[in-house]
Amino acid sequence: MSQFALNALSPLDGRYAAKLEDLRPLMSEQGYMHRRVQVEVAWFLALSDAGLAQFPPLSGPARAQLQALVDQFGPADAQAIKEIEKTTNHDVKAVEYWIKSRLQGSQELQAVAEFVHFACTSEDINNTSHALQLKSSREQVLLPAIDQIVATLRAMAHQYADVAMLSRTHGQTASPTTVGKEMANVTARLQAAREKIAAVRILGKMNGAVGNYNAHLSAWPDVDWEAFSRRVVESPEPQGLGLHFQPYSTQIEPHDYMAELFDAVARTNTILIDLARDIWGYVSLGYFKQRLKAGEIGSSTMPHKVNPIDFENAEGNLGLSNAMLRHLADKLPISRWQRDLTDSTVLRNMGVALGYSVLAYRSLSVGLGKLELNHEALAADLEQAWEVLAEPIQTVMRRHGMAGAYEKLKEVTRGRRVNAADLHRLIESLDMAPADKQRLLALTPQGYTGKAAELARRV
Repeated sequence: MSQFALNALSPLDGRYAAKLEDLRPLMSEQGYMHRRVQVEVAWFLALSDAGLAQFPPLSGPARAQLQALVDQFGPADAQAIKEIEKTTNHDVKAVEYWIKSRLQGSQELQAVAEFVHFACTSEDINNTSHALQLKSSREQVLLPAIDQIVATLRAMAHQYADVAMLSRTHGQTASPTTVGKEMANVTARLQAAREKIAAVRILGKMNGAVGNYNAHLSAWPDVDWEAFSRRVVESPEPQGLGLHFQPYSTQIEPHDYMAELFDAVARTNTILIDLARDIWGYVSLGYFKQRLKAGEIGSSTMPHKVNPIDFENAEGNLGLSNAMLRHLADKLPISRWQRDLTDSTVLRNMGVALGYSVLAYRSLSVGLGKLELNHEALAADLEQAWEVLAEPIQTVMRRHGMAGAYEKLKEVTRGRRVNAADLHRLIESLDMAPADKQRLLALTPQGYTGKAAELARRV
C-alpha cells in the first residue's frame, strides 16, 4: 500500500482503493475536470457550426486538435488545471484558461479563442459535467455490479429450487420454503430496483446565468438559443453530450433527477441490506458453509472461526452509502433564490456515496461466491420441525367442515416439541375420506413447500 493510501482520509482511497479502480476515473476530481473539458469542447464545436459570421466552421485538423483535448485528457492535464486554479481561485475559469492555452500554435483556433466558454455560466459546465459523470458511472460500474449480484442470485434460485428449507417467521419455525425460492424473492426485488435506477433520465441545462439565455441573446438576438442548447445537450457523444434537455432552471439545474437517482440506488441498497442480514443468519444456522481461502484468519484468538465478513462489510458500507445518498437526495433539490453554493461541496461527494455502494456490491458478490449449501443442516432442521404441518392438517380439516380444526391443532402443537407420531395419531382419528387422510399421512416437512420450486425456476 502506498504512503498516500495509508494517509488517505477516506478508506475508499486507502484500504479499499484497489476495489474501486473503475469508479475513480469517472467520479474523482480528475474525472470531473475531464467532463468539464468535454462540455467546453462540445459547446465550442457546436458554436462553430451555428452559422455565426464571426465564427466560421472549423477545419478538420482544428476539430481533431480540440477533440484530442478530451480523448487524451490525463493526470498531467488535470494537474495543469489545478496550477491555474491557484491563481484564478475558480475551478471552471481554470478549465477555460487551460483550453485556451492549448489552442496556442493554431492560428485558426487562436482567432476564435474567445468563443471558449461563450455565454456560459459556470453551472452550465458543472451541471452537465456532473450529469456525464453519473451517466458513465451508472452504465459502466453501478449497473454491472448490480447485474452480477442478480445473475448470481438467479443461478442460486435455479440450482436450489428443490432444496427444502425451514422458514422462520418472527424467528419461529414456519411453513417450509426452498432455498431457491428465497433467492428468487431477492432476485425479483433487485431486478425491479435495478430498472428504476436505469430508467432515471439524466438531465443537463445550458441556458446561462439564471436560465433565460440573457447573455446569448445580447450577442445574437436572432438565434434560437434554446434550440441550439437542446442540440448540444441531446446530440449523441462526441458531437453533443447525450443527455436529456432541462428547459427550466435557475442558475443551477434543479437536481431533481439526481434525487430520483440517489433514492433509487438507496432503495436497491436497502434490499441488499436485507439480503446480507438474511445470509448472515443462514450462515449462523449452518445452512451455508463458506469456502476457505488459504492463509485467511477468521479470529485472532479462535482458530476455528470462518466469519461471514463479506456480508458484514456489505451491510456496513450499504448503510454508509444510504446515509450519504439520502442527504444528497434531500439537500440537492433545494437552493436559495436563483442560486446558492451549498450544493457545490455536497456534489463533490457523489463519488463517495456511490463508492460505498459499489464496494458493498463487490463484497456481496465475493461472499455469495464463497457459499456452499449444507444439505445436512437443512434436512436436520426440517426433521425437528414437524409442528409446521399443523397448517396443512387444519386447512384440510376446514375443507371438510370439521369444527374447531385450528384449535385442535393448536392444542397438539403450540409450545411443544411435536414428532411425526403425534401428528399421525391425530390424522388417524379424523373422519375424512381415506384418500385425503393418506395424503396428510404422507406429508413431511421436507415435502411441504407448495409452489416454491416452480416459483424459483421461473425467476
